[in-house]
Amino acid sequence: MMIWMDGDACPKPIKEVLYRAAARTEIVLMIVSNHFFTTPPSPFIKKHVVGSGFDVADNYIVEHMQSGDLLITADIPLADAAISKGGTVINPRGELYTAQNIKQHLAHRNMNESLRSTGMLSGGPAKLGAKHTQQFSNNLDRFLAKHKK
Repeated sequence: MMIWMDGDACPKPIKEVLYRAAARTEIVLMIVSNHFFTTPPSPFIKKHVVGSGFDVADNYIVEHMQSGDLLITADIPLADAAISKGGTVINPRGELYTAQNIKQHLAHRNMNESLRSTGMLSGGPAKLGAKHTQQFSNNLDRFLAKHKK
């Protein structure tokens, strides 16, 4: 099992939680992004920088992840693709996406995108707070405890 991180949009507090989790559990954290950023030195933290372009990082993740892997992303279409490959997804706010709920999240996301494009809806989610980081940490720990071999 590997943990995949959609690194371009992952908030710093969530990255920090993931760095610590990778070191503690000795599970490889693969960060995929289209830009370079520094990470703590660890044999369990790997990075792959892809070229710029629409969905390049997402496509790399979907192509390389395996059934049973965990993906951290707020990108719902990417989450849907990862779940279709047998992965599990947790968003940075700690919400677990599953085969049972991802289609509902995708439909809600598509509806909101339509409303934003017509000007009927503006803005996005509230700023990530300590409550979200704690919820993320709790769900990550539960997943890792259940799935670590």
